[in-house]
Amino acid sequence: MFIHTVFFWLRDDLAAHETAQFVDGARSLTTIESVRQGYLGTPASTDREFIDRSYSYALTAIFSDQAAHDAYQVDPVHDRFRDECAHLWRQVRIYDAVTVDA
Repeated sequence: MFIHTVFFWLRDDLAAHETAQFVDGARSLTTIESVRQGYLGTPASTDREFIDRSYSYALTAIFSDQAAHDAYQVDPVHDRFRDECAHLWRQVRIYDAVTVDA
């Protein structure tokens, strides 16, 4: 499996409708055909020394393999999200991982 996790730090000056625009756009990414499972969330209330809760939203998309992930990257829904929502965040960090076979 290929796990794609994206952390977004939204701009501090966003109006409620702009935050809603981001949420709707991010949720649309989970509808892309190559996404097996997709989740959008906010930081959990856990508070331990090594937990980073500074981000605004996290998106996790799970794919069967890297080819499915690569198809997601060029999907028109992904392009539309980036084009329509990139101005809403001040920082983004992406972490990709593959599962380790036993």
